[in-house]
Amino acid sequence: MAILDILKDYSELRDLSREDISALSGELRERITSVVLKNGGHLASSLGAVELILSLLRSFDPSEDRILFDVGHQAYAYKLLTGRLDRFDTLRQWGGVSGFPRRRESPFDHFDAGHSSTSLSAALGFAKARDVLGQKHHVVAVIGDASLLNGLAFEALNYTRESRTKVIYVLNDNTMSISPRVGGMATHLARLSSSSAYNWLKKAIKDSCASLPRGQALENVLGKMKDHIKTIVKPVNIFDEMDINYWGPFDGHNTEELENVFELAKKYDRPVLLHVVTVKGKGSEQAEKDPTAFHGVSPARPKECCAAVGRSWSEAAAGIVLDMAENDSRIVCLTAAMKCGSRLDEFASRFPDRFFDVGIAEGHMVTMAAGMAAGGLKPVVFVYSTFLQRAMDQVVHDVCMQNLPVVFAVDRAGLVGEDGETHQGLLDIPWSRPVPNLVLTAPRDEEALRRLFLFAGKHDGPMMIRFPRGTAVPCLKKGNSLLAPSAPDILKPEILEKGSEWALIGYGKTVELMLRARETARSLGISPLPTVMDLRCLKPLPEQELRELLTTHSFTVIAEDGYVAGGAGEAIAAMVRNMTEERPAEISLMGVPDIFVPQGRIREQEEHCGLTPGKVVNCFVEFQKRAYRQAARI
Repeated sequence: MAILDILKDYSELRDLSREDISALSGELRERITSVVLKNGGHLASSLGAVELILSLLRSFDPSEDRILFDVGHQAYAYKLLTGRLDRFDTLRQWGGVSGFPRRRESPFDHFDAGHSSTSLSAALGFAKARDVLGQKHHVVAVIGDASLLNGLAFEALNYTRESRTKVIYVLNDNTMSISPRVGGMATHLARLSSSSAYNWLKKAIKDSCASLPRGQALENVLGKMKDHIKTIVKPVNIFDEMDINYWGPFDGHNTEELENVFELAKKYDRPVLLHVVTVKGKGSEQAEKDPTAFHGVSPARPKECCAAVGRSWSEAAAGIVLDMAENDSRIVCLTAAMKCGSRLDEFASRFPDRFFDVGIAEGHMVTMAAGMAAGGLKPVVFVYSTFLQRAMDQVVHDVCMQNLPVVFAVDRAGLVGEDGETHQGLLDIPWSRPVPNLVLTAPRDEEALRRLFLFAGKHDGPMMIRFPRGTAVPCLKKGNSLLAPSAPDILKPEILEKGSEWALIGYGKTVELMLRARETARSLGISPLPTVMDLRCLKPLPEQELRELLTTHSFTVIAEDGYVAGGAGEAIAAMVRNMTEERPAEISLMGVPDIFVPQGRIREQEEHCGLTPGKVVNCFVEFQKRAYRQAARI
């Protein structure tokens, strides 16, 4: 029987031999691979951290000690060993195990993590809480080398000395983000990784611990490190300069070496950073050869679902901007460690001097784009909606306040599926719609996407083009501009289907929802059929066209591709309340309610939020019932 299946508790790991630990490492990799290939998830990073997690759980007790993971891409083995083995096949599914650490999921998940670079700051918080409360447990933060490049992580490093508390930082260095890491810090870590200190320190620890009782060996090695490490072991490095003791690098796949180092760190009374070198995708030949491709694996789908025609929204947007760049030398592209996810490989290859991957540094990216725009370029910032939240202040102050022509290509807007709460793109509309000077748009299909980018390339101010995850429809539905069909304006709404009495307003992905709702009404024999409008531009709102629609229909449903609170529908409803001279339509708002939407398939999330054609039609049915009862009373 497999060792993994007979383990009752992570505490039993300490009783296993080195041979058993090696076998268990293989079993963990097999279980992770089989589930991730079926459900989707972060494969290569989790495979690379197996021995590291085994060593952490043999050295620390997560029922008392606090082990924090940065992002959580590397934490699948941790989930398997801390009570979620029986449910691991539900990874990233509706109602199942989250792909990221979740406090409500397990008492051993001490801090939620979906966005990178939070672990060091959180660890300092946990350590200070321990100190104030007079507790004695250890606090360990596991952070990836790419996450360490983010400003938040540097802020935590900078404050570590001032915190005057004991904390253990474990730097899991696999030389990768999703793509290879970039920047000066990456070069610095590479230099440290190749230091001759590695072999010296490894030999010192092994030699000392082999011949003496465990506790005495640790004290001796610790003494040697304290007296001689700066002059003998290590090159000068940024961590020592910040008064954080740097130890390493160590072999992240050697459990004996890792456990010896962890024991040293537990006895040390000051902040320490342990540099651990791992191989992303370890144990899988394919993942080791191409860790970028196997960083995030899509869920397995039935064969009939794989025959979908068309390219993704990301591919479509990147292709359009590439075409624009061929004709305009001012166009440049920026991304924050998402070159592959945003499908910018071809742009980077075609225009290497006009492509900028800044690493996991969204705030820096946006302000750099602002500087580029002020300098005469036309920057296009490719960023996922959820990650743009990390640069809100820069969007407001550095771009919009100066009215600079920066184009934000906001990918994964709306519900995103299996990545769950931390990755839903539901907040970009509520926080960006009130920002002055910013034009906010959402195309319904690839044709509209191209027209919006072409407009943005000529627009003398900031513009946001948001598009969802998934396959882009080449042309969803031909429509007409409401007021000027002979000279359509891309920022004007379009009437896609003409009807009477009731109207359906959507934008972006919810346009398709409204068209499906009209067909549902037809199939149910509901008459009259509704008018369907594609709003297209969420800011500034096309008030004249909306007034015409709202005063010629009795009832209107507005579907949001985000939170109802703060959305375009609320803005339209506010406009209606100020229409004192006309008698506008009654409005019903649909969208994501006041919840964090959990992981699952996008269709499951839509049903959970009530974003279905049947719900849309039912709104009109209920309106008719109310109107009938009111007429009967009269």
